[in-house]
Amino acid sequence: MTLILDSGSLIALEGNDRRMWRRLKSALITSEIPVTHGGIVGQAWRGQGPRSALLAKALTGIDVRPLNEYLGKRAGELLARAKKTDVIDAALVLLASDGDVIATSDSGDIERLARTAGRLVDLIAV
Repeated sequence: MTLILDSGSLIALEGNDRRMWRRLKSALITSEIPVTHGGIVGQAWRGQGPRSALLAKALTGIDVRPLNEYLGKRAGELLARAKKTDVIDAALVLLASDGDVIATSDSGDIERLARTAGRLVDLIAV
C-alpha cells in the first residue's frame, strides 16, 4: 500500500498538520515511500517563509514523479472518459495502484477519476 498525496496533503504538511505528519511518518517507517507528482508540488509550493521549510522537509521523504508527456496523455484520456477537466488530479490518480491510499482534500473528483480509471483505492480526507 502506497500513500498518494494531493496538494491538500502537501498544504497540510506545510501547515504542520499533526495527522498528516503522522501519516507521512507511518508510511516512511513501513518503507512505503509516499508518491506525488511535480504538478501537485507546483500547486502547493510558494517558496517563502518557515512554512515552506516544513514542506521542503516533507518533500525529502516523498517520491515526486514527473508529469511528463506519457502521463499527461494518459491523464487527458482519463479526463475525457470521466468528463472532468483537472489534469493534475487525473495524473495523480494514475500514479495509484489497487490497494493504495490517496490522501486528498478533493475526494469527490478523485473518487470519480479513480472509479473511471478502474483503480480500487481508499481515500483519506485531509
